[in-house]
Amino acid sequence: MLETRDRCILAELQVDSRLTMQELAERVGMSSSACWRRVKALEEDGVIDRYAVIVDTRKAGFGLSSIVHVSLSRHEQKNVDNFIREVLRHPEVLECFATSGEADFHLRVVVEDIDAYNEFLDDFIFKLPGVSQVRSNIVLKEIKADTALPFKV
Repeated sequence: MLETRDRCILAELQVDSRLTMQELAERVGMSSSACWRRVKALEEDGVIDRYAVIVDTRKAGFGLSSIVHVSLSRHEQKNVDNFIREVLRHPEVLECFATSGEADFHLRVVVEDIDAYNEFLDDFIFKLPGVSQVRSNIVLKEIKADTALPFKV
């Protein structure tokens, strides 16, 4: 379980990961050295996985987003392992979740346009062994896309 100060640090870094250590320390009410030690510990423990820039997909030229539901015909381990390995190799797949329910996997995919999406399906998803069903939901409007965890501080 995270301590209150750690949650405060993480909440601030989720808003702006470019804060200097001095700025972060001031916002969470700590000395710079104590704050630095806590951030370093959070990084070493893997709580802070990495620092990233959030890019507007449309402004960056990725005009089509889709949620792709994939079902495998057989749950043979080699098919599952191959599917996961291939998904990890494709940068168009921003997120992939193994789930319960109708589909085995849910992917969030971004591409430039419908032609690129068709190519993604034809050249990748439809060629994977064991894939029995693919259902696409094209994102019409992004209502909420947040990356920050809801820390109560």
